[in-house]
Amino acid sequence: MNTNFRQALPLEKRVAVALWRLATNVEYRTISVLFGVGCSTVGQCVREVCHAIVLLLKPLYLQQPSGQELDETVRLFSMRWGFPHCVGVIDSLHIPIITPPNKTTHCWNSNGWHSVVLQGVVNGLGQFWDVCAGFPGSTEDVTILQNSTLWTTASEGGLSPQPPRNVMGQPLSYLLLGDAAYPLQSWLLKCYPESAQLTPRQRRFNYHLRHAHSVIENAFQRLKARWQCLHKRNDCRLDLVPTMILACCILHNMCEVHGDTFNEEWLEEVSQAECLQPNDTLPSYMDDPTAERVRSLLCDYFHQQQQQDGGHAAESMPYRSIASFLNSAETTAAAELLTLL
Repeated sequence: MNTNFRQALPLEKRVAVALWRLATNVEYRTISVLFGVGCSTVGQCVREVCHAIVLLLKPLYLQQPSGQELDETVRLFSMRWGFPHCVGVIDSLHIPIITPPNKTTHCWNSNGWHSVVLQGVVNGLGQFWDVCAGFPGSTEDVTILQNSTLWTTASEGGLSPQPPRNVMGQPLSYLLLGDAAYPLQSWLLKCYPESAQLTPRQRRFNYHLRHAHSVIENAFQRLKARWQCLHKRNDCRLDLVPTMILACCILHNMCEVHGDTFNEEWLEEVSQAECLQPNDTLPSYMDDPTAERVRSLLCDYFHQQQQQDGGHAAESMPYRSIASFLNSAETTAAAELLTLL
């Protein structure tokens, strides 16, 4: 608001300050000099704009599919990645932070650095439709999943239409795909542990799941490359970090939907990360033994597909952005945000 001493910072400038911080992660005092505002004003802009993005843009750009959207999501995933009945891929990303004044042990992850964890689910285009952010780095992936609304929704059949669609003549709920950090469930599949005893069908299943899983690996890379506050050590107040992570995921989706320019050179810096991501492996006793029937059914499906293809594994389309590249990521994000604020 305007006062007798100064005029309020224009809305466009507040959004620009916040997006500059999210995209570069440069220090507040550097942004203060660039925009000619105080450091406290920079912090206030970042906080207010991040909250506004979550409040105004999340309903438009980051929502769980439902109804006919589920069928369309599954159709797109199968067409693009060659994995049937899949509504999304789940994984976690550790966001580096500076050493917090408190809770030092809680944020210390298994690879020996401080982090906050992002659990994300993406569709076949690498767009997030579920995000859970804010757990400290010491938290295991399975704990985050089981304490998220996604676990409750999926366990109660909320990710699949009723009655379930058929695969190989059998009704089957829609699936999420994960890695070894997650428990095998009737709705959540992961690879068979690597072993010399794996059958050819099991190895083929692993190949297809790993290929499909790469969509979220690519999404995380693009997310961090565009919004480098998630790549470099974040020095924001710890209570703001979860909102900042969610805001960046929303902006990621907005940029992908509108086909914003993505400079492949941005990936070079992200690929040279100093901090390696933790890699959890869950013991098999935490798997649901009844879920093996689902995994075996998919083994049969891929075996049948291979026979129909004349003995060659079907090739899937490589990961691409959704549309042709047009404008910069920050430009479109700012323009649409301004229309809603």
